[in-house]
Amino acid sequence: MRAVTWQGIRDVRVEDVADPRIDAPTDAVIRVTTTAICGSDLHLYEPMSPFMKPGDILGHESMGIVEEIGSEVTGIAPGDRVVVPFQICCGTCYMCQQGLHTQCETTQVREHGMGAALYGYTKLYGQVPGGQAQYLQVRQAQYAPISLPPEGPDERFVYLSDVLPTAWQAVEYAGVPREGTVLVLGLGPIGDMASRIAAHRGHRVIAADPVPERRARVAERGAVVLDPDAEDDLAGTVRDLTDGRGADSVIDAVGMEAHGSPVAQAAQKLAGFLPDAIAEPMMQKAGVDRLASLYMAIDAVRRGGTISLAGVYGGMADPLPMLTLFDKQIQLRMGQANVRRWSDDIMPLLTGDDDPLGVEHFHTHRLPLEEAPAAYDRFQKKADGMVKVLLTP
Repeated sequence: MRAVTWQGIRDVRVEDVADPRIDAPTDAVIRVTTTAICGSDLHLYEPMSPFMKPGDILGHESMGIVEEIGSEVTGIAPGDRVVVPFQICCGTCYMCQQGLHTQCETTQVREHGMGAALYGYTKLYGQVPGGQAQYLQVRQAQYAPISLPPEGPDERFVYLSDVLPTAWQAVEYAGVPREGTVLVLGLGPIGDMASRIAAHRGHRVIAADPVPERRARVAERGAVVLDPDAEDDLAGTVRDLTDGRGADSVIDAVGMEAHGSPVAQAAQKLAGFLPDAIAEPMMQKAGVDRLASLYMAIDAVRRGGTISLAGVYGGMADPLPMLTLFDKQIQLRMGQANVRRWSDDIMPLLTGDDDPLGVEHFHTHRLPLEEAPAAYDRFQKKADGMVKVLLTP
């Protein structure tokens, strides 16, 4: 089959690889009909390269048609249409029973002290082949795949793999009070969708991103949008918009993206050229995260407010301003989204006649799988108005 493979820093290729197969009775194989490039895939494209190896198959947002199932898989059958959550979870362990599927005790990558295994990610998360491919081996298929209606475009459902539950959890964790105000920092796919979900729930949304096309998408749906590069004091502007207090809640949808942080960007590039034995501990322990967004969240949230971290952070980064966090009585919640925890809540918004979150037109580009290398390059550069890319194998 054809698949998108990682070959080195900023080097992904579409190559012929072995077809997936049933290895365990809880496996299934799907024919991928739509897959996507995620912002966290860009972390693999460059900063997380020390944890990758040439030939790794990328991608963790996929859906398709079941081709084959293992002997212990009963909830789905060949011919069924499913979406595959980005984390691999069993549904029966203690953590899954708590709704913490990203901490699944059956698939935890204990060798590296990490949580549940993820598709198409680094060896820290199991180095499981991903779904930017014609076919995907689905693990824990007796529980994890989400069954879909046979009708309706893929664009309605593919975001259940990651974008929708991640944004949904971000808003849940933000604890926005009734008719309260939420500030969303970063308007990539997660920040954009979180803004839509918050507005759908009746919250007032203030959103900030330096990219004009991203601000325009969110402004069209009623949010107040700000350009952080044009603001002398972004937190001060937020306070001016909220009776001098600050936002009730802040969602940080930026994470460790290095753009605009010269020190972090230089450290990440340096790590990419070091031997893995040196680069890995450097990336895990050195202060290379970009924390500007988190510092802004701490400044802009009101006293007694809540910060929800949806952007991916990695490594033991710079010290936090603990005095301010304590003095302002800030609540802080974070973590990978627990997809199956939220999927049943989200599904009714996808199966009706209307499209309240605008998922069908959420993507900015749909391209053939063969064009993935160019798409990665353009997505990283935020070129051509690229916010969300869907790939057709």
